[in-house]
Amino acid sequence: MNTAEKIIIYQVFTRLFGNRNPRCTSNGSLAENGCGKMNDFTPQALKEIRKLGATHIWYTGVLAHATQTDYTKYGIEKNHPAVVKGKAGSPYAIRDYYDVDPDLAVNVRKRMGEFEALVERTHAAGLKMIIDFVPNHVARQYHSTAKPEGVRDLGEDDDTSMDFSPNNNFYYLPGQKLAGDVNLYDEQAGSYEEMPAKATGNNRFDAYPTPNDWYETVKLNYGVDFFHNTGCHFSPAPDTWHKMKDILLFWAGKGIDGFRCDMAEMVPCEFWGWAIPQVKAQYPELIFIAEVYNPNEYRNYLYNGHFDYLYDKVGLYDTLRAVIGGYASATAITSCWQSVNDIQDHMLNFLENHDEQRIASDFFAGNATKALPALIVSACMNTNPMMIYFGQELGEPGMESEGFSGRDGRTTIFDYWSIDSIRRWNNHGRYNEHLLNAKEKGLRHFYRHVLNLCNSEAAIARGCFFDLMYANLNGWQMNEHKQYAFLRKYDREVILVVANFSDLDSRISVNIPQHAFDYLQMPAFTRCTAQELLTGCEEVISFNPNTPTAIDIPAYGGKLLKIKF
Repeated sequence: MNTAEKIIIYQVFTRLFGNRNPRCTSNGSLAENGCGKMNDFTPQALKEIRKLGATHIWYTGVLAHATQTDYTKYGIEKNHPAVVKGKAGSPYAIRDYYDVDPDLAVNVRKRMGEFEALVERTHAAGLKMIIDFVPNHVARQYHSTAKPEGVRDLGEDDDTSMDFSPNNNFYYLPGQKLAGDVNLYDEQAGSYEEMPAKATGNNRFDAYPTPNDWYETVKLNYGVDFFHNTGCHFSPAPDTWHKMKDILLFWAGKGIDGFRCDMAEMVPCEFWGWAIPQVKAQYPELIFIAEVYNPNEYRNYLYNGHFDYLYDKVGLYDTLRAVIGGYASATAITSCWQSVNDIQDHMLNFLENHDEQRIASDFFAGNATKALPALIVSACMNTNPMMIYFGQELGEPGMESEGFSGRDGRTTIFDYWSIDSIRRWNNHGRYNEHLLNAKEKGLRHFYRHVLNLCNSEAAIARGCFFDLMYANLNGWQMNEHKQYAFLRKYDREVILVVANFSDLDSRISVNIPQHAFDYLQMPAFTRCTAQELLTGCEEVISFNPNTPTAIDIPAYGGKLLKIKF
């Protein structure tokens, strides 16, 4: 991995990216609504994603998961509809850890070959490839038909008469049948039977999951006894540990470059500390990204779990969302980096992903433009990775009711669907802007500009960071609740970054304290010429501790003023 490179991840929901059907029906089947394929990621499509500034692409939903689509003619067992969410199914209810989802293949029988070709195309486009690893839970009807010879299936050797055993892969409720408030009956398939019931994926250790639970999944057993309070049984390493390590090695062997590990904190940190070093011993360049939401566990999963990067969700994402919505002051951003200052390089910033509501949705900002200052902050604030979600750069609102997903401001992960903005940008494989409106074009150009600056400017890719907010509080020259300012410095270059969360064009003056010049070892100038990186224009400004730097900043925008000395 090039440590001088700032990682920019383009997350894409693989099933939806290439679907060109403009008339999908709510809760439609594969035959009715269609489905995107791995082959839709053509060299041209990948080239355009690379030109957006991406260094990595995260193909979400690649592993074979439970679905209501019938693939029995390909030797794939049919899933009971009562334990599948949506017609397409959740990509986080894994049906077979060793298989590619058949929905994504043009030729289902050659789906693994199509995946391997996708790896090659991705690398040929100058991108690195990330896929999901879902370690905490699997589909209720998990069964691997693609596992390598000699591999024992999950649960195949379990003693189902025991609620917990370190040698079991699942947790059981002996003598109890799966019940609860979930409708387990389907007119065509009949009743879904599970006896004994298994514990549900979101740590529901009884036989009665509700519709609000992850009822379509079962919890994997990593040696933690949730039933008898006998603690953790990690020595010798439980059977599940070995099985999951082998799955990681299997996919690493396909040439991928990283794993985004779903709900990593629901799996004991001890497993990660055991498995990741073994995988990296064979594939040292592989990166591991953890979905972790508990700040108290951040350092544990980094230092003991050996993860490379963690989601910065409950800190920076939640704060920027509140600032965008007008519910928090821009001064709150300072506490975000301060709380993770010692591990900042390991935090993954984002404003959208498949779990979160779209910025342009009525449930978030209602207007994608409002998030542009937040993009400047999250992308340019430090050297750590930045991620965007496909369609974010086009202002995709996610306001359709696709089926199981409902109308919730998110792009569905459960249904067969087509994304309007992506479909028009695709333009039948041309990947141009002919069918985009002026606002969408402007947004995409802005994203492309900012994301490319992340690596074309050394000060952003690997420079020092200095927060200027403490020197700009309670003044009349800058509204600290609506503007956020900081410096990035590398070698003989410094960039003054100012983001404006206000809906008004503003004339502000930014105080740059003497401490900034001392700390960053910068010369002061009464007057100097700065290049504004977003427009390419030059501006004459003051840059010294005695005279505030006067700047005109656009509404919902910002400036990056680069000074060379």
